[in-house]
Amino acid sequence: MTAEWVELGRLGRPKGLKGWQHLQSWTDPPEALFGYEEWYLVSPAGRSPVQFAETRVTGQGLEARLEGVTTREAAEQHVGLRIEVPRAALPPAAEGEHYRIDLVGYVVRNLEGVELGVLDRFEDFPANPVMVVRGDRERWLPVTPQHLRQIDADARRVTVDWPADF
Repeated sequence: MTAEWVELGRLGRPKGLKGWQHLQSWTDPPEALFGYEEWYLVSPAGRSPVQFAETRVTGQGLEARLEGVTTREAAEQHVGLRIEVPRAALPPAAEGEHYRIDLVGYVVRNLEGVELGVLDRFEDFPANPVMVVRGDRERWLPVTPQHLRQIDADARRVTVDWPADF
């Protein structure tokens, strides 16, 4: 089962007075977010299509100005909104790679075969991303080659090198 929509980033605080905003991107590389012609912004009111008028990469990260947004006040209305695209807009994952969204719901087991729980979500941190696994308790496991050992899409299972009692 795959998600119909995929979150690729979030709109951040305004930059300057002409409607520009900082962006958080979940794509790799981050500027790949600009490769999608149309974004959908998700707010409490729902999902709506939006196009960007201008984009740029600066020393402070990614910035964009949305079509029709020309003032700081207008940009402030979009702070914190999620940027999504339809799943069909994503390129196929390369051999041996997976989209994180596809792994949510997989059973997570350690090398000894102990079931630690179900993969609930991913969180990004400066050092590395982590998998949040919910089972008898919540565990935050680093997503590194040392800890993430195997993904079996057919069995919907992730194998990790992580002790059950940690």
